[in-house]
Amino acid sequence: MNILLVYPEFPDTFWSFKHALKFIHKKATLPPLGLLTVAGMLPEQWPKRLIDVNVRGLTQKDLAWADYVFISGMVVQRDSAHQIIARCKEQGLKVVAGGPLFTSEYEDFKDVDHFVLNEAELTLPPFLADLETGCAKRVYKTSEFCDIRKTPAPLWELLDIKRYASMGIQFSRGCPFNCEFCNVTALFGHRPRIKTAEQIIAELDGLYSLGWRRQVFFVDDNFVGNKRYLRSQLLPALIEWRKDKKGLPFSTESSVNLADDETLMQMMVEAGFDAVFVGIETPDEESLAECNKRQNKNRDLVEDVKRMQRAGLEVQGGFIVGFDSDTASIFQRQIDFIQQSGIVTAMVGLLQALPGTRLYERLKREGRLLGHVSGDNVDGTTNIMTNMDLDALCEGYKNIMRHIYSPQHYYQRVRTLLREYKPPKAGIPMDFQRFLAVFRSNIRLGILGRERFHYWGLLLWTLFRRPELFSMAITLAIYGHHFRKVCELRIF
Repeated sequence: MNILLVYPEFPDTFWSFKHALKFIHKKATLPPLGLLTVAGMLPEQWPKRLIDVNVRGLTQKDLAWADYVFISGMVVQRDSAHQIIARCKEQGLKVVAGGPLFTSEYEDFKDVDHFVLNEAELTLPPFLADLETGCAKRVYKTSEFCDIRKTPAPLWELLDIKRYASMGIQFSRGCPFNCEFCNVTALFGHRPRIKTAEQIIAELDGLYSLGWRRQVFFVDDNFVGNKRYLRSQLLPALIEWRKDKKGLPFSTESSVNLADDETLMQMMVEAGFDAVFVGIETPDEESLAECNKRQNKNRDLVEDVKRMQRAGLEVQGGFIVGFDSDTASIFQRQIDFIQQSGIVTAMVGLLQALPGTRLYERLKREGRLLGHVSGDNVDGTTNIMTNMDLDALCEGYKNIMRHIYSPQHYYQRVRTLLREYKPPKAGIPMDFQRFLAVFRSNIRLGILGRERFHYWGLLLWTLFRRPELFSMAITLAIYGHHFRKVCELRIF
């Protein structure tokens, strides 16, 4: 059978980087790793094509070629998924759906023929077996977790890799913590399951052989969930692998306790990691206790961030307002923390209750749910009846975003980071597009942009104080342009 794998469009969000991608002529930040992995699980003899709608449009010719359409996506892609499914049904195509969006909302997609939910390693094989005998059911789901050491490598060859700014690979699933608002443990469990170092090296070799030299994002929700294996197996293997390789800087997500382990941070940097996303959430101890973010409690979180920056890891941070414990002071406290810590990429959102989380179940019992989440971290919406007056909460949230992404305070934060940051060992090689990005940023930000005085001030400061970080300063200036555009379009 001809299998068409389709990935819905992302709206213009914080993480879409759509306004930044224009500077390097890329179409999307990351490819659909889940669909590429599912492709590797399908029968080898079945022809397969991937259409990432973020990269190119889905055409009638594509649909005419297909026998089955496999679609996956996240909640923020809901609207695009509905549109794609409607087009498929107009053509009389069978649709198979899976991934986070459909796992939590499959009952809302009446036109989908088959749902392969939860972990495809467990639910796809019985679907394929039933399909072969002509008795495929509508829903396949499981509460069990697979052994990802048996997960095949993604089919990178389905991609037009030149259209992407970065690639994603997965080392682990699951997280040992139990934050009330997070659905990671509901989807993947508390015990981190890991691939072998050999698997990761094989996946990186596959990317490298295709000519990939840019960023690689380890998509794990908590990369340091199994520190022992990282120290003894994976990081030594990555350090050895990198000795004769150029480019491919790594980034990932981690809990804040990474800051406690100097040796682990040093090994990560030596292995090529230069950035890490950390869920800070809030500087308020009462709110941390409320959401069971115990790993963040009783810490000097600003100093934790500084330690990671000094080790050579740019810290990107997630922040939340709208906890029941939050008072009117939380807005200025969040601003102060973000500015003092030098977290340039600061994703701030209102608390939302995701299906499957303990927060969702608690608020459901209390009668405080208001419908679906948007899936957009920074659109200023919530599906919760909040303790704080909603108008006051929304206005306080907007004030945070206005402040931290105003040119003055954003560029100030970039300098705070660059003062602390240790230059990375694995940089992205300068190519023609990166050279053009410098030229475009000089025009769009340095001449046409309202931040032009801050832009040139940052570049001059960097040239004299941290010239080795000049490329990073340009990149962060471009990111700031994207963040301000998103804030202007979605929030202000």
